[in-house]
Amino acid sequence: QVQLVESGGGLVQAGGSLRLSCAASGRTFSSYAMGWFRQAPGEERKFVATITWGGFSTYYAASVKGRFTISRDNAENTVYLQMNSLKPEDTAVYYCAAGTRTTSETSAYDYWGQGTQVTVSS
Repeated sequence: QVQLVESGGGLVQAGGSLRLSCAASGRTFSSYAMGWFRQAPGEERKFVATITWGGFSTYYAASVKGRFTISRDNAENTVYLQMNSLKPEDTAVYYCAAGTRTTSETSAYDYWGQGTQVTVSS
C-alpha cells in the first residue's frame, strides 16, 4: 500500500511558478513509477508527467514540455512537479499517482492522492 499526499498548490499569476510536492508513505516508494495528472472542471483527468522508479527517465505531455519538470527524492519518499511559465489553461486539480509502469495511461496507476488545486490568473 502507498498513500500519497499532495501539497504546494495555490493561486498564481500567469507567467509565475509553483512547485508541487507529493509525499508518499510506505517503504516501497522507490519501486514505483510516479506520475502527475491534472483535471480541469468538466474535463477528464489528463497526463502531465511521469518519472521512472530510479528517476533516470522522465516523460511529459506536449502541453507542459519545457515548462514543467518532474523529479523525485527516494530518500524522502517525495516526488515534485516544478511548474514554470504558468498559463491560465494550466488551472486544474493536480494529482500524483504511483504505478508499476512509466506511462501516460491513467488506468495503469494503482494509487492516487487527493489532489491539490492550482489556479493561474490572467
